Amino acid sequence: MNFKRNALLAVMGLVIAGGAVSTASADPVFHPRRAEVNERLAHQNDRIDRARMDGSISGAKARRLHAADRRVRMHERRYAFFHHGHISRAEQHRLNRQENRISHRIG
Repeated sequence: MNFKRNALLAVMGLVIAGGAVSTASADPVFHPRRAEVNERLAHQNDRIDRARMDGSISGAKARRLHAADRRVRMHERRYAFFHHGHISRAEQHRLNRQENRISHRIG
């Protein structure tokens, strides 16, 4: 009885460990173009929050800017989905242009 329980626990541990390894290796942000786009989105998110805190933009404008950033992130993820976790130079350029427009709206 004790042997069966230990064997079952060992198998369950291997299954859980295998799932964690496959999840970690499937992290798509290791591609340099995606990393650059995501880093810039994070930086812009911080800029929006700082501008809202110091009062240079209203809460409604901050929400609109955050929504625009979410759309850019959605496009980045969609591009990567169709290219096995990578984005092309043209897609990166398109995303950067979208981010530039949002950046100018931040102020």
